[in-house]
Amino acid sequence: MGEVVNLNRVRKDRARAEARAAASANRAAHGRSKAERTTAKKEKARADRLLDGSKLED
Repeated sequence: MGEVVNLNRVRKDRARAEARAAASANRAAHGRSKAERTTAKKEKARADRLLDGSKLED
């Protein structure tokens, strides 16, 4: 026989875990210095240009 589980607790625990994951992602995205942000922006732009340059015409 399985263990009795409080569904409200499971639902709330899942919501807390998702909130913690979102907060962690926000800290990673917004908790950086201006130099780190500009470096990341330049790297993304470079990667986008490289990818666009590699596209084949239809």
